[in-house]
Order: sequence, then structure tokens, then C-alpha cells
Amino acid sequence: MTDPFAELLATSGVQEVSALRGRIGFMAYHGGSLEEQTDIIASRAAERSGASYYGVLQPTDVQWHIPSHKVSPTSSPRLKTFIEHVEIVITIHGFGRRDHFTSVLLGGQNRELAAHVAGHLQPRLPEYDIVTELDLIPKDLRGLHPDNPVNLPPGKGVQIELPPRIRGSSPHMDSLIDGLVDAAAMWPTPTAPIAR
Repeated sequence: MTDPFAELLATSGVQEVSALRGRIGFMAYHGGSLEEQTDIIASRAAERSGASYYGVLQPTDVQWHIPSHKVSPTSSPRLKTFIEHVEIVITIHGFGRRDHFTSVLLGGQNRELAAHVAGHLQPRLPEYDIVTELDLIPKDLRGLHPDNPVNLPPGKGVQIELPPRIRGSSPHMDSLIDGLVDAAAMWPTPTAPIAR
């Protein structure tokens, strides 16, 4: 039985990056050329807020989408270390659907964190609909699978799906990052690493 995530990580040009800092983590494992700018958003928000970061960046000639529930820490010591280090995570994804051009979708199993993040994003992004109600999020974008990395840390996390418009080098993306930084900084989670 093949392991697609391990195969991806072994592919020439694919970069796996990690920075262990606070107990809140940001992830973007569909980064690089696949879901463009997601790794930039996650890494900048993590650095500015003192959060940890994990990303997988694909070069322009790869663009291999592996379903989130197949992105497993058993295939990556670096991802395993990251998941064990953090308490909660915010995962950044990109999507494009005709009926959701201005929707920012907040899935994942930590619904309290989703509401908290939404409260920091909505005032900064009045042009967008920040969706936290799971019934309004397409089923395949809800991020609820128990093997999805967003749900593996002790406090689980939030999966944020971003439309193309907000992922450009624009004031919208800057406002998004500002909101994520404040949401991470104001979430009541200790900043010290978890004792193992």
C-alpha cells in the first residue's frame, strides 16, 4: 500500500519546513504552487504571533493534492514533532468555487476557536463572509475527519479555507494576516512548550 504523503515529501523540489515556537500552531501543507500564498499567510501569522509553523511547499512542476486525512505524522518525523509540540492549530487552505468567491470558511473540530478567529477576521474583512456554521460549509471543506492534521493536537483546531481573491499580495491578505495574528495572540493558551 503506497503512502502518498511520504512520496510527496520525497519528490524533488518539495520543501517541508517547520519552526517550533509557542503552543499555538499554523499549518499550510498544501503550500507553494498548489494552494498559492497559503504558506506565506501561515508563516507570517505564525512568526508575528510567536506561534509554531509547519508547511509543505510544492514547486511549480508538481502540484499534487493529497487529501488532508492522508497527511499523516506517521509519514513525517517533522510533522509528528510539530503535532506533539502544539496545543491547537490553525490550518490555512485555499479553495475556489463559483458560489463562494467572497467566503472564508472556518471548519475543523474546535468550534470555540473557530468563533474566536471569526471575531478577529470579520471586522478586518468586511468584503467577505466569514462562515463558521458547519451546515453552510461544503461537506468536503469542513475539516472534520479525525485523521485530518487540524484535529490531531490535544485541543484540535480550525481549518480555514480561503478563496483566490484574498490570497493575492493585496490589502485583503494583509488584513487577513493581521486578524490571524491577533486571534492567536489573544487565545488563552500558554506559550510554553508542552512537557513531554
